Amino acid sequence: MKQYLDLVRDVLENGERRTDRTGTGTISVFGMQAKYDLRQGFPLLTTKKVNFNAVVRELLWFLRGATNINDDLTQHTSIWDAWANPDGELGPIYGYQWRNWPSYSLDESTGQYKMGHIDQIANALDQIKNNPDSRRNIVTAWNVADIDKMALPPCHMMFQLYVVNGRLDIQLYQRSADLAVGVPFNIASYALLNIMMAQECNLTPGIMTHTFGDAHIYLDHLDGLHEQLKRTPGKLPSVQVAKKPLFELTFDDFVLSDYVHQGFIKFPVAV
Repeated sequence: MKQYLDLVRDVLENGERRTDRTGTGTISVFGMQAKYDLRQGFPLLTTKKVNFNAVVRELLWFLRGATNINDDLTQHTSIWDAWANPDGELGPIYGYQWRNWPSYSLDESTGQYKMGHIDQIANALDQIKNNPDSRRNIVTAWNVADIDKMALPPCHMMFQLYVVNGRLDIQLYQRSADLAVGVPFNIASYALLNIMMAQECNLTPGIMTHTFGDAHIYLDHLDGLHEQLKRTPGKLPSVQVAKKPLFELTFDDFVLSDYVHQGFIKFPVAV
């Protein structure tokens, strides 16, 4: 995971001070990119511990179209608790947009528009299988009409899928990227999603490209990241996913192997 550490160094060396929504303050670089070849191992940081179980639980929660932290408590992760309302609701966030994007069509018999929904994930899988050369295989969570209804607007806002020579590549665009806390988690999440989608479509997981808008480090994360940069990355782990249809996968269908990480570094989360 030298690529990740290089991102951190770049921002530490070249970032500019900015204020932010949380009032914490950041140093930031706009427009960065990193690539991870999933054929070389699963890109889970070894210079600190990343909670793989939470990655799996959140991703499965998104893929069910869930928007409430109380949906299916067997899969619950506390990541979203700080943003939920008293009923546990977060509004039409990632899972809703991925699986239930609102759409409207004209009912010719009445002349009125009726509301429906688009399952972007199902459509993406269909495109991979039946139109693999498409340059339009994009899933987005950035629904302008719904932004104000969301507890937190999407940070990792869209991804594109690309089939070539028997492999499936994925590119993620992340408008806002907390390098210390969020980005290691996001790398693992989209790498895992790529593995799941590739397996569903009988392809090899390929290259994950991570493109950033505002890549930032909160000022209260500086000490922890300087500590992390002193550490030498280890060998990447591997992930095995049960041979089941993507929408039938559950938490127990994922196995992380050979994950040897260095000590936990605590970073405060800016809410």
